[in-house]
Amino acid sequence: MRVFLNGRRGQRIAALALLSMFAAGSAQSADDFYRGKSITMLVASGAGGGYDAYARVFARYAQKHIPGNPAIIAKNMPAAAGLAAASTLFNNADKDGLTIAALSNVVALDPLFGNPAARFDAQKFGWIGSIGKLQNVCATWHTSPVKTIEDARRREVIVAGAGASSNTAVVPKIINELLGTKFKLVSGYDPAGGLTLAVESGEAEGICGLSWSTMKASRPDWIAGKKLNVIVQMSMEKLPELPDVPSALDLITDPAKKKVLELILIRQEMGRPFATSPGVPADRLAVLRKAFDETMKDPEFLAEAAKTQLEIEPLTGAQIDAFLASAYTAPPAVVARAAALVEPAAAPKKP
Repeated sequence: MRVFLNGRRGQRIAALALLSMFAAGSAQSADDFYRGKSITMLVASGAGGGYDAYARVFARYAQKHIPGNPAIIAKNMPAAAGLAAASTLFNNADKDGLTIAALSNVVALDPLFGNPAARFDAQKFGWIGSIGKLQNVCATWHTSPVKTIEDARRREVIVAGAGASSNTAVVPKIINELLGTKFKLVSGYDPAGGLTLAVESGEAEGICGLSWSTMKASRPDWIAGKKLNVIVQMSMEKLPELPDVPSALDLITDPAKKKVLELILIRQEMGRPFATSPGVPADRLAVLRKAFDETMKDPEFLAEAAKTQLEIEPLTGAQIDAFLASAYTAPPAVVARAAALVEPAAAPKKP
């Protein structure tokens, strides 16, 4: 009997030793895994755009915070409004942590809203973090008589929009439905310069769904010269730079409508997110998340971001997980109403 007990005790000690060795080896392999390798970074936008700029600046500094200092190689995949990159990451990328993606803010809720092109489960991605939020505004040109949201409720306002799924096409529809404004969308403008040219030339009175951070970077003269009447902002929290501009959330008094807008605004809070493929080992995802968090505090990264006027308002991977958990458990009626508002709407095309 005594020999049996000692044998069992020995087996237990040996098993614990093996477990300890495995845990130590696993942690070591996670730290050493990226040494001598490269990471492919899918960018869900074309070269030279806002998402591309953020992604490439991030990549330059993130690689030094990943143990082994792997090179991060960008590959632009703008097809299907960025959904191609998300689908590739989910369905085709190896589950080894060597593929990440700089995704657009909207893709995570596209499956929830019933987009048939969203062939992935957003909650199964390994979310790494987001560099910055997107705060959209509705604004008119300084010569327009529409100076306030009340003015936009009283008269029709022609606004320029890009593609049918762009913020500049979707936000006017949302604002009209929830706030009773009279924005008339004319879509089909080139998002790079066509939108701003339409406003400057007088083809449109304004733009609704304009990224404030993008505008600051691309047209700082508009801001400095006070050439815009910013009449409402679309964000969870008001921008400190626009304290006197009302938030759409604050203007809505109907609780049901407010819940719909809150769900829609989660897409903006997602901002400029990064993810890796589902099924990546937890220790490797932890390495990527830690590298992301360290990059967001890297003085050299922050200095370059400031120089190029990139807004840095990071979210951690865990915060993204929490946002998505909230969105995907929203009441079906709220989801259905939000989906109806964010689906691309038919609009007159520019001449």
